[in-house]
Amino acid sequence: MSVRIDIAGLRPESVAVVPSPLAELGMALHALAEPGHHPGLQAWVTGVTARLDPHLADRMCEADFLWRTTFSDLFMPFAGVAGRSTLPGACIAEDLDLLDKLTDEQFVDAALEFTCALPYCSHGPSALSDGALHRRALELAASRGPRQVRFAERLLSDPPRIRAWFRQFVADCDEAFFADTWSRLRHQLAADARHKTDLLRRKGLAEALTAVSPAVTLDEAAGHITVDKLGNGHSATAGGGLLLVPTSLGWPHLSVLHRYGWQPALHYPVGSPELASPPSVEQLTLRLTALSHPVRMRLCRHLARSAYTTSELAQVHGMTAPEISRHLSVLKKAGLVTTRRRGRYVLHQLDVTVVARLGSDFLEGILR
Repeated sequence: MSVRIDIAGLRPESVAVVPSPLAELGMALHALAEPGHHPGLQAWVTGVTARLDPHLADRMCEADFLWRTTFSDLFMPFAGVAGRSTLPGACIAEDLDLLDKLTDEQFVDAALEFTCALPYCSHGPSALSDGALHRRALELAASRGPRQVRFAERLLSDPPRIRAWFRQFVADCDEAFFADTWSRLRHQLAADARHKTDLLRRKGLAEALTAVSPAVTLDEAAGHITVDKLGNGHSATAGGGLLLVPTSLGWPHLSVLHRYGWQPALHYPVGSPELASPPSVEQLTLRLTALSHPVRMRLCRHLARSAYTTSELAQVHGMTAPEISRHLSVLKKAGLVTTRRRGRYVLHQLDVTVVARLGSDFLEGILR
């Protein structure tokens, strides 16, 4: 499972690393809505929530599906501007001006992403012009709650009204709490952007992408970038550019904007506590599957305490040595057990460091 970006014909100068205040505001709103995803931001969330105006807090609840369950592309409007080469604005006002350049169809489709009613990676009709999609979007919005369906109804009947609502909401969030937050974060993001840009110029795209995240790889021969995600998707630069957008508030989310017809963008966390080499989704699946068998769970109980030979484990568990070997093979393939030789004996032991990381690995994997 992964998201692939075809970069055939991409020129080096068409790759840009640029922070976006509007995209960072989207991450800020997500952290406020889902603080459990961001344990490192608890103090910030508590501080903002404590001084938030009740009316603004109510409006945040009204449209939280734009940042709680999905990362709406409305927060990265620069990617949807015609020509697929526009860069983020330097301030919220400039990013909002770019939002005004989106067509009504683009705006509505991006806002309705939470309903999963519209095609994302491929071309298709808009809910504004297609009656069946219109009805389907309202049905899916209704299943998410009365506020969601009311928002979808207003969006589909009067896009300019929701555009104005969104612009005012963003401006109010900026005044209430985000301007202060951005003034502290923008220097870190600008420094990271300079570092990644320097890597691009001196060592090339592959090195820069590795610095973005070990979950991002470049196959230069095939001409595509692969992002290890718990989901599938595809996009292409197709004569446009590629954007790398750093975020200070985003860990553990590594977001990939791969909407059809938009400029591909990687929204990646900087200064995050993620491991230097987090496991791939495939490796994480192997580990969870390996631990799902009761016999292997009991083996781990012994192997966590000390190193054992296959014969010792067979005797303790009342099984044959070949049966134990098969279970050990699964655990070793998943990277959960290490093996060392001592004389003529082969000893197996649980890698407790890897097992201890499973919780954070699982969270990072499903939220990446």
